[in-house]
Amino acid sequence: MKKLSTRIWAMILIFLTLTVLFMYILTHFLYERLYVKDAEQSMIDVGEKLATIYEGGKVTDELIAQIDNYNNYSNVSVFAVKNPRELSACVPFDIDYKTLIGAEERQQLLQEQTVTKMGYEERFDRQIISVIIPLTDQNRLEGIIYIYFPLAKISELASKEVIFLLGSAAVFLIIVGFGIYKGIGHIMKPLNALQNAAEKMAEGNYEMRVQVTSKDEIGKLSKTFNKMATAIQENDELQKSFLATVSHELRTPISYVKGYGEAIQEGLIPEQEQHETISLIVREANRMEKLTNELLQLSRATNLSEPIALFPLPLAETIREVVLLTEQQALKKDMKVNIDVSEDIIVNADEEKLKQILINLIENAIRYSNKKTSIEINAKTNGRFVSIQIQDHGIGIPAEDLPHVTERFYRVNKARSRSDGGSGLGLSIVDQLVKLHEGTWQIESEFEKGTTITIQIPMVEEF
Repeated sequence: MKKLSTRIWAMILIFLTLTVLFMYILTHFLYERLYVKDAEQSMIDVGEKLATIYEGGKVTDELIAQIDNYNNYSNVSVFAVKNPRELSACVPFDIDYKTLIGAEERQQLLQEQTVTKMGYEERFDRQIISVIIPLTDQNRLEGIIYIYFPLAKISELASKEVIFLLGSAAVFLIIVGFGIYKGIGHIMKPLNALQNAAEKMAEGNYEMRVQVTSKDEIGKLSKTFNKMATAIQENDELQKSFLATVSHELRTPISYVKGYGEAIQEGLIPEQEQHETISLIVREANRMEKLTNELLQLSRATNLSEPIALFPLPLAETIREVVLLTEQQALKKDMKVNIDVSEDIIVNADEEKLKQILINLIENAIRYSNKKTSIEINAKTNGRFVSIQIQDHGIGIPAEDLPHVTERFYRVNKARSRSDGGSGLGLSIVDQLVKLHEGTWQIESEFEKGTTITIQIPMVEEF
């Protein structure tokens, strides 16, 4: 497979060659035409100047001698005759003057018009260009001045110039071709570096970066590649960390279930203690189930590439259903959940995902609140959005931990979270699901005093 640089170089070289060939053909054509025209005009000028020697009357031998003498220092052949019928006597051939001057041309000469001819003359047996100047007196053709030049000599002169031009063009093509080759190589160098880096990344080396050497499109492409490489590397590190954390989170409950299960199977645990042991196994199994369900929820929320379908939902009714689902957890801690939400508020949401948001937040509020406290849930409209507030009176979140609470598996109090079943995924799920609803949310918390979470999601537009 040919390299891109070779194809570009070949294409430019072909265009240059075609251009040079076209210019050669055009120049050759125009050069001969212009050269012939110039030669013709020069011959006319010579003939007209020689004709000024003639003062009228009969053409004398002295005049013929003067004109003939011009041949000694001219590159054209010139002669004069008294009578055009004597023309055959003035050329070194057995020739009939009629072949050089026809009846039509004679009439032009009688009208004192200069006659020019170009082409093959049989009697000369060559291509010539000729000019015939009349010498007239009182409407009588007393004689003519005949000037001619072989066209072959003009072509030879033109050919010499064309050969020089052709040689110069060949040298030009070689120099320009070499320069283009080097220039394309310089341009392709960063692209080759990008290719090599991309191949290394495909092999799993995400630390590859390319040097940005310009501010043009290739430089911008290099910057974009480096950004992409950084994002891929970070994502790879996050995935490795995520897998390591998941493995760590599952290892503990699995080891409990496996260890206690084997102990019961082998009869190592007394019968009176087996009930407590089985309860422990069930608790750890529930924790694994909860963790896997949350991971599945997070994966679904993260991988959605298309917008979710949103429908009108009565907010107050949805909140009541969620509170009912979490009621038993609240009763275990002797807690109350107070709801203050207008029945008129209709939100634009996915029912299942909105419930997932509220369940995660209410369960968190119950889990991290002190016994015999309350949770307040209220909502108010704000333009085309509704603000839902969930406030607890629990342990709160330290200020230094607030920026990290949406990170996967992040725990503020790791020891306590393990004991009560928290996985550190709840707020990550909330963050993804709120974004899917094109909403926003924020956390306000004071350590040992409580936390308030505010969610803003779109309302149904009124028509």
